[in-house]
Amino acid sequence: MNKRIDIPAALRDFARVFASAGYSCYFVGGAVRDRLLGLPVNDWDVATDARPEDVQRLFRSVIPTGIQHGTVTVRWKGLSVETTTFRVDGQYLDGRRPEAVKFTADLVEDLSRRDFTINGMAADPASGEIIDPHGGLDDLSAGLVRAIGDPAIRFSEDGLRPLRAIRFAARFGFSIDEATFAAIPATIARFRMVSAERVRDELTKILLSARPAEAIGMLDESGLLPEILPELSACKGARQGGPHLFDVFGHLLASCAAVPADTVLRLAALLHDTGKPSRRIELPDGSITFYGHDEESARLAEAALKRLKYPNAVVSEVAVLIRHHMFDYSESWTDAAVRRFVARVGFEHLRPLALLRLADSSGMGHGPADPRSVLPLLGRVDDLRSKDQAFGICDLAVGGEDLAGIGWPRGPSMGRALAELLEAVLDDPELNTKERLLDIASRIKSKHVHE
Repeated sequence: MNKRIDIPAALRDFARVFASAGYSCYFVGGAVRDRLLGLPVNDWDVATDARPEDVQRLFRSVIPTGIQHGTVTVRWKGLSVETTTFRVDGQYLDGRRPEAVKFTADLVEDLSRRDFTINGMAADPASGEIIDPHGGLDDLSAGLVRAIGDPAIRFSEDGLRPLRAIRFAARFGFSIDEATFAAIPATIARFRMVSAERVRDELTKILLSARPAEAIGMLDESGLLPEILPELSACKGARQGGPHLFDVFGHLLASCAAVPADTVLRLAALLHDTGKPSRRIELPDGSITFYGHDEESARLAEAALKRLKYPNAVVSEVAVLIRHHMFDYSESWTDAAVRRFVARVGFEHLRPLALLRLADSSGMGHGPADPRSVLPLLGRVDDLRSKDQAFGICDLAVGGEDLAGIGWPRGPSMGRALAELLEAVLDDPELNTKERLLDIASRIKSKHVHE
């Protein structure tokens, strides 16, 4: 492993401002780690013996982002450089941040408060030489995530650190040091103090990594998974039978790994069968059914993602995909059936749903699914769209204003009428003209207005 990194010219100039004023500064943390690994670096963090008020005097644009903990953000030549005074942390009572910090003049003392050895290195701004008091270079070479000092102490300080250890392992393809991993179960009480938003952000990064299935397996082995997604943990040991080689838990992990690295897709793949354990029925002939598990899985996924504070748009998209993931297309479908299917699931969800369906098949354990099982459906939809055929209310040749123009009162009855007009157009696309639809609307008006 190289023992120095190249520092961009703008950042060397940044460091010279400190040096010219008699202060030292070093680049620290993730930027150093990623530079050593040959990865792109977007955010550079600095540690310095200058106090926050000194930094504010040295630079024109300084934002006091965490000044009570010695951190300010300096705007410099188009960059935002998070700059923190060398410090020793006090007690972590809230499982996230120290109650107080004590400034120090010792870089090594500052590096000793950090979480993992691969994040506990610094780089000299002039030479790029690495300062590595905790063996981070060796651990990078070995592909190892290891806590600095006693892992139980590190994890009891910030309850999110065990989840971060698994995230780093998933991101870099590393393993976790045995003693570090073994310390996780005893600190789960501290993990419970972490906000749902912080857990959500780490979970999302884990799911978007190159090894989501292995990472979820580590969450399970460490005892963190029941704390984050008990719905998923409950799928362990739920036998499926039939063509499935895995239990429901193994199937969900394999499905998650089989979809592209997209937040909605990976969440949907991970949770799409969580309703199976409660819907499992073993028939007299030994076969197993999970009737209604798609709806139950969508319900569980919505509850889980809301609990983790995912945005409403993400919750809604995941639920739609899960609710409809059991579709089984065949070339015997009529054009009307294709149009109705797209109207039901939404055109914007069609391709993600096809990818989820393929991942569901791949997750059975027999190898990658054949894309030709869903490509004909996508092709037919594209062909129908090229003919300007309607798939939703927004595609109708009339809208609410047109109905109002023939005396239709605004309100729920107008929505019901548009839904009925869509049903007619899905059956016969030739009806989708303003004249024909207004004629139909006139004939059904009395029924809907009365309702």
